[in-house]
Amino acid sequence: MRAYRKYLTIGDPKQVTLSDLPFAPGECVEVVMIATDTSATANLEMLHTLLKTTQALPQARTLTDADIAAEVAAVRAR
Repeated sequence: MRAYRKYLTIGDPKQVTLSDLPFAPGECVEVVMIATDTSATANLEMLHTLLKTTQALPQARTLTDADIAAEVAAVRAR
């Protein structure tokens, strides 16, 4: 099963138009519509930006898998 997510704002509740979809003509698809909490979406985007910024810090670039494993082991040992 392939999944594709697309966000749009409802302009006319009687009609929704989707464009630029990655499916072939005649391909059967299931459409599920879920109202999203825009504040949750905004928070997720802010978190994503924060994580990317943090990963770009010089300190993060020198962090090794062994360092991470030692940190996890120390926390679990508490």
